[in-house]
Amino acid sequence: MSITQQSVFASLPRTERGVPLVLGSDPKGKNFLYTHGHSVYIRDIKDPSLADIYTQHSHDVKVAQYSPSGFYIASADVTGKVRIWDTVNLEHVLAHEYQPISGEVRDLAWSPDSERMVVVGAGQKKAHAILVKTGTSVGEISGHSKAINSCHWRPVRKFRVITGGEDMTAGVFDGPPFKVGKFSRDHSAFVQCVRFSPDGRLYATAGFDGRIFVYDGATSERLGELAGEGVAGNKAHAGGVYALSWSSDGTRLLSASGDKTCRIFDVERHEESARFELGDSVEQQQVGCLWQNEWLLSVAVDGTINYLDPNAAGQGAARQLFGHNTSITALAALPRASGDDPDLQTTVVTGSYDGRVTCWQVPAGLSQRVPEKGHGCMINGSAVVCADGPDSARVISIGFDNHVRTLDAGSLRYTGSLALREQPRAVAACGPLAVVATETQLLLLSPDASCVDAELSLDYRPLAAACCSSAGEVAVGSEDTCTITVYGAEGRRLERRCELPALRGAVTDLAYSPDGRHLAACDAARHVHVYTLPEYTPRDTGGWASHAARVCTLAWSPDSQYLASGGLDTNIHVWSLERPRARVVQLHAHGQKKVARLLWLNDERVLSVGDDCNTRTFHVTR
Repeated sequence: MSITQQSVFASLPRTERGVPLVLGSDPKGKNFLYTHGHSVYIRDIKDPSLADIYTQHSHDVKVAQYSPSGFYIASADVTGKVRIWDTVNLEHVLAHEYQPISGEVRDLAWSPDSERMVVVGAGQKKAHAILVKTGTSVGEISGHSKAINSCHWRPVRKFRVITGGEDMTAGVFDGPPFKVGKFSRDHSAFVQCVRFSPDGRLYATAGFDGRIFVYDGATSERLGELAGEGVAGNKAHAGGVYALSWSSDGTRLLSASGDKTCRIFDVERHEESARFELGDSVEQQQVGCLWQNEWLLSVAVDGTINYLDPNAAGQGAARQLFGHNTSITALAALPRASGDDPDLQTTVVTGSYDGRVTCWQVPAGLSQRVPEKGHGCMINGSAVVCADGPDSARVISIGFDNHVRTLDAGSLRYTGSLALREQPRAVAACGPLAVVATETQLLLLSPDASCVDAELSLDYRPLAAACCSSAGEVAVGSEDTCTITVYGAEGRRLERRCELPALRGAVTDLAYSPDGRHLAACDAARHVHVYTLPEYTPRDTGGWASHAARVCTLAWSPDSQYLASGGLDTNIHVWSLERPRARVVQLHAHGQKKVARLLWLNDERVLSVGDDCNTRTFHVTR
């Protein structure tokens, strides 16, 4: 057997309200860059389902930029460390690593010849210009009294560097070698972004005061201020401006603002030529933007990536990329729609720590977010219940809001909510059978999950549950006693049937095989167990204990011959029921983060979600 990664449905950028997000542009026009946690994401701008992830930073990464040659990417983190790595090889070999400043890096810029770099941010030394090959200083970037938010290198000679900081000033430094710069004080709030035009003829500064100023790129003479249509005070935006990006011909400028709009300005006329209204809630504040050839992108506070069409201004985003930017904690597979590949489960639903729910089309990677708030907090489990066949499929989820919520699989809208007396710990469903285990009770839900048909008190703290509709049974795993208790669920009643011997650690997940012949269990002591029904006899597997840490999740293949397990050790193991000693391992399936949930799309394809906020698929060759 063997296992290889097939695709990754990338997480969204991790954003922060009031803080600009820097998007990196590819000089070859193919990709764009953003950061999330310890990772740098390289996504194809035309087909964003194609993604590559660089995970070699040990701290949160704040910015990443391609070199003008396109052969290297520089990424910098909150500790001031800059890593320069190649883009040619999949391994992304590290070329150089420097510590130019002592605090958080907020922006960096390459020189046009890819030989020098300026890095700006916070800390005692707020900026530094260095040689890429040696890290040697090439002058002094000084004069700002507070943290520097943005920088840019003039793309033509005579070389200059511009900076913008929290001291409400924009600096211009000639060099290298760089010396004390000249400062403009036209803004009345933080300067959030500074950018030269592609030909170096002009540069623009944007501030938290909603203003955008344009200057001569050679003399730094102020040429004017851009005015947004209908904005009071002749400002560019009614809210703070977080990002700027020039068109390739240098005649137009794209801006992103906290007023939830992006605007395109005619720079020569100093007036707005197009406006994109992208929502009315705080989550739709726009904190980043990019204009790369014919592609225009913006990023909202909630991480949504918007594709903008300048020919359809006023209609919002032409396309949106959804996903997650917090840990994915719940996963469920929807029944196949008519016309879908019968051997491939094409639609899955994921839920995350912040309560957001996303629907994915596999293998295309298309995503759609459930627009309603739902739980509004961590979703700690989900399952699919079908009262009358696939057409009646509904996703039920449990959350830290002490509710069971029902999501219609067709419209992707919430259709019901059931309040619980205490926090739910696990949920499971199979066909019309659905149960929820709370702190002290096991609840049997009605087929439409609108009410509780039966309940049973528990004398242990549940952590996992599984249902088998063919056997009419429910298994519940304990966190404190480490036991598995089996209940009958026939006739819409619950009755205790048997208790299996205690495992070596807390029971972290349970899964019945699709043919109803086996129950799999995993524990916090790194073991995976299999029991044969109907007597729940332990099956001799030779000891499945190859995980290096707690096993978190289990999933059976559709033919019930293979079992996949994922753990806190970041690895995925695939076990063979017929050949117990035959297994394959996908190391670091989710980088340095745990594997949270698993499911099989068909007999040879596994889908996983993890704490790295990514959804990944793997091909298993038997």
